[in-house]
Amino acid sequence: MSKNRTIRFAEHLYCRFQDDEVPAMGAQLTYYLILAVFPFLIFLVALIGYTPFTTADMMDAVSKLLPDLSNQVLAETLDGIQNNRSHTLLSIGMIGTLWSASSGVNAIIKALNKAYDEPETRPFWRVKGLSLLCTVILTVVIFLSLALLIFGRWLGDRLSDFFSLPAFFDEVWAVGQFAIPVVIIAVVFLFLYRYVPNRHLTFRSVLPGALFATLGWILASSLFAFYVNNFGNYTKTYGSLGGIIVLLTWLYISGIIIVVGGEINATLAFDAEGKAKPDCKKFALELPFLKKKKGGKPLPPSANT
Repeated sequence: MSKNRTIRFAEHLYCRFQDDEVPAMGAQLTYYLILAVFPFLIFLVALIGYTPFTTADMMDAVSKLLPDLSNQVLAETLDGIQNNRSHTLLSIGMIGTLWSASSGVNAIIKALNKAYDEPETRPFWRVKGLSLLCTVILTVVIFLSLALLIFGRWLGDRLSDFFSLPAFFDEVWAVGQFAIPVVIIAVVFLFLYRYVPNRHLTFRSVLPGALFATLGWILASSLFAFYVNNFGNYTKTYGSLGGIIVLLTWLYISGIIIVVGGEINATLAFDAEGKAKPDCKKFALELPFLKKKKGGKPLPPSANT
């Protein structure tokens, strides 16, 4: 990507960020995600009871990204669900839980449609079916990630013995058992950005946003967890609500990253079609480094005021 194209892309992305009100969309997405998190946990715990995993295994995997305060909130919730679990959780009531958990995906659908300026014209049953399918896929992804993180060493030994792999395979697999879950997350984002919006897209066109969302979410989650665990003292400010506030903040950060990934894909798509929002020029005037003088070179910041 040339320098001029990079500047134009940054200008258009900034325009779409402002016009689509990405922070507000992130807040709206956070609201639906918090409504979806706990029904999703109920669904997940019910299924874990039929696998070799435990809720402790799941929390060990989640704790690598979430701050300690949020881990405490989720751990207490999981303990309560586990203690009150009945054998009827995977019955009709479980379907209702799955339905509630899919509300977070519904919010993502609305956000990505707005990124592409597309109205929702699909019938309700199709949109809801898509959100339910995505929720189930997310559950499967979590199970696969747990399997690799918990049983990765055992699985690597079995593969090495079965295929008579060389000795250096152990070193490769030690990295692979952590890299493969990241790749799985990237694939999930790839399919999410490809099929969720009400627009015909290709995998190639949504790859930049999927990569951004994957790396951005992992990096932002890790940095936020480091900040909260070492510098932020939310319990002094919010008391017993500190864990909930941290969880909401993490969901808000995650929501913005997901929306921005969609905006990146939409910006690239519209740039390829030669389209731009009418207000892009107005927004560009707010960015001093995008202003140019007659010779085509950017003016120094002092000359723009």
